[in-house]
Amino acid sequence: MTHETTAPALFNGAILFQAIKDALAKLNPKTLARNPVIFVTEVVAALVTAFWLRDLFGQTGTAWFSGQIAAWLWFTVLFANFAEAVAEGRGKAQAEALRRTRTDTMAKRLIIPESNDRVFSMVSASKLYPGDLVLVETGDVIPADGEIVEGIASVNESAITGESAPVIRESGGDRSAVTGGTTVLSDLIKVKITAAPGNTFIDRMIALVEGAERKKTPNELALSILLAGLTLIFLIAVVTLWGLAGYSGTTLSITVLVALLVTLIPTTIGGLLSAIGIAGMDRLIRFNVIATSGRAVEAAGDVDTLLLDKTGTITYGNRLATAFIPVSGVTEKQLAEAILMASLSDETPEGRSIVALCKGSHGLVEPGMAGKNSEIIAFSASTRISGIDFATRKIRKGAVDAILKYAGLDAKNAPSEFMQTVERISRTGGTPLGVAENGTLLGVIHLKDVVKPDIKERFNALRAMGIRTVMVTGDNPITAATIASEAGVDDFIAEATPEDKLAYIREEQKSGRMIAMCGDGTNDAPALAQADVGVAMQSGTQAAREAGNMVDLDSNPTKLIEIVEIGKQLLMTRGSLTTFSIANDVAKYFAIIPALFVATYPQLNALNVMHLASPQSAILSAIIFNALIIIALIPLALKGISYRPVGASALLRRNLLIYGLGGLVVPFIGIKAIDLIVASLHLA
Repeated sequence: MTHETTAPALFNGAILFQAIKDALAKLNPKTLARNPVIFVTEVVAALVTAFWLRDLFGQTGTAWFSGQIAAWLWFTVLFANFAEAVAEGRGKAQAEALRRTRTDTMAKRLIIPESNDRVFSMVSASKLYPGDLVLVETGDVIPADGEIVEGIASVNESAITGESAPVIRESGGDRSAVTGGTTVLSDLIKVKITAAPGNTFIDRMIALVEGAERKKTPNELALSILLAGLTLIFLIAVVTLWGLAGYSGTTLSITVLVALLVTLIPTTIGGLLSAIGIAGMDRLIRFNVIATSGRAVEAAGDVDTLLLDKTGTITYGNRLATAFIPVSGVTEKQLAEAILMASLSDETPEGRSIVALCKGSHGLVEPGMAGKNSEIIAFSASTRISGIDFATRKIRKGAVDAILKYAGLDAKNAPSEFMQTVERISRTGGTPLGVAENGTLLGVIHLKDVVKPDIKERFNALRAMGIRTVMVTGDNPITAATIASEAGVDDFIAEATPEDKLAYIREEQKSGRMIAMCGDGTNDAPALAQADVGVAMQSGTQAAREAGNMVDLDSNPTKLIEIVEIGKQLLMTRGSLTTFSIANDVAKYFAIIPALFVATYPQLNALNVMHLASPQSAILSAIIFNALIIIALIPLALKGISYRPVGASALLRRNLLIYGLGGLVVPFIGIKAIDLIVASLHLA
């Protein structure tokens, strides 16, 4: 079951209060040095503060103006820190919830691991190391991450996944991995510890959620370099303007010039860049997926090929009855009645689907067998037949060759109509089951690996995003082709082995494609490690979880599609706000420069479209706007820009129209409105 974890509100009161304190703590220059744009802003704020103190004690008459500039510059730095602190605070709130689930559990460490004797000593979970063997019984908390080496148990993993329904974990399969902090509800298991103290799955989750291990991604590093370059360019431009002003006889104070620098450098995206990245990981965590790094989230946004397992992702994973086909002389209702009788004790998923079809499509009800002399024929691997005997009736259903043998027939002398139906079902990728009564063939049940109803539309949406879908299955090529056609995937790999998956991923990557896949078994580990985005199921093996760069706590393979959308939303949010910020800078340049120099160069009056009240009012209005626009965009940075599966060109047009054009227009409107207020209140 896919679900989102309960997340704190976007602006939770407790988070906001802590974020304010954290924003003040982040004023430390060592902390801000990681963000060149905001670091420059802090340096300028400190410089203007020094000028304000000089003006204040020197009684120059400009202290009021320089004091306002200094205050709004500090607000700009604080708002940028506040955006990052709020994003981190949401993660810390989730981490605290996880931390409450972690206790110092006592473990039953086996004294002689290789012995069948269950002699153990009680030790703290913090004293367990990889290779230790522990005994976990009903009601015990699993002390640390490990692999079940003996036994089977029902485990409550709600502390990790948020899902209340227990899950089955057993040795020797793809569901042998267990997580420290979860509880055994029934039976007894022996667990081999695989994680060192302090490096359990919960420990890693807490560290990732808090952002302690979050490093800048390559895209963030590249953008940071670009922003630093733009800052340097505008610094040179402002110094040039200072020289130009001196040459022309225009008086521009250092306060005005450094304030102008802050308004022109890309402070908007500089202040929001870190918050966007943290919020992207936070959205993934709230979707119950843990990413090992921000790089993994970004890579999901760049994926152009998805490898999807057929079973459980594209299809339900259990064959379902879709039709009853009677032979000549038998009505469909008669066949359905016989099938219902033969399926009364069939508790397999296929058996339940057969009963559901009998009741739903044919309006039958289960007959009361109480008091009747009947014998249930249970399914067995040797006979491959199940059924019921009562009164004079002996009804059987099962594999076609087994039913033919029961009826004393073979493929050569069986009725051609019956065999043609069997062949037609097999050719389309279905599974035929024969039905017979008292040795006479009645018809065929069509079992089908049913494609999920909405999956084709989702693949169409992915195709619109430019993403190619590839179905991976162990089925034969005929069955695989049928399912692939019905599901609408772009390609498929039939009779796939682990080597086939790995070879396919490597070949696609050689062509420059970014690949994502999901898996849960040890045999999936090589492909998960090779893929650009490898999503391991929480229910899978330890090898799979360590090989992937994401872990899905819900163990829902279809979530891979949402992971890609979250990654694209992160990239789109960063790209859109970068576009908006740079457009802002261009607009502010043309809004402020004419106002500053129009007295010296009257020709600039043609460009002075805003007619700001004075040079001082222009620079103060721009500084105020610069600070307020950051806080106005914090909700958008944290929530992310809504993503719609359309082509790249359509996204680019939308981005340029809304955030490019919007970035050009908003500063003109905002600065003019603030200028009117500043002028009316005589603030400059």
